Amino acid sequence: MNLYEHTIVARQDVSPSQIKQLTEKYTKIVEKNDGKVVQTQNWGLINLSYIIKKNKKGNYIHFKFEGPAKIVSNLEKNESMDKNLLRYLTVKVKKFDLETNYFSKKDIDEKKNSTKAEVNL
Repeated sequence: MNLYEHTIVARQDVSPSQIKQLTEKYTKIVEKNDGKVVQTQNWGLINLSYIIKKNKKGNYIHFKFEGPAKIVSNLEKNESMDKNLLRYLTVKVKKFDLETNYFSKKDIDEKKNSTKAEVNL
């Protein structure tokens, strides 16, 4: 089985219930194609580097899943037709980092404090 990390960026005006529906929709697609979702993270509303389809922000949802290669083509086929999505990206990885949540307030604060401590040494 291949390991993948997959991130989708939904429009900024998508409601929380629609985000939940998107998460469930793409989880079902993975499971229908003999895959298994290991972890799902909702990173929330984040500023985009540049305006995409008149949106300055996007709702990020990150999936970590395992399965055959056909899953990626099925996911991307469905995502290209979804009007609520701005972008998507799939990366094949060798192993999952299940402990780090890159957009958690707690993790960000800890990284800032550890950096300050290193500078003071």
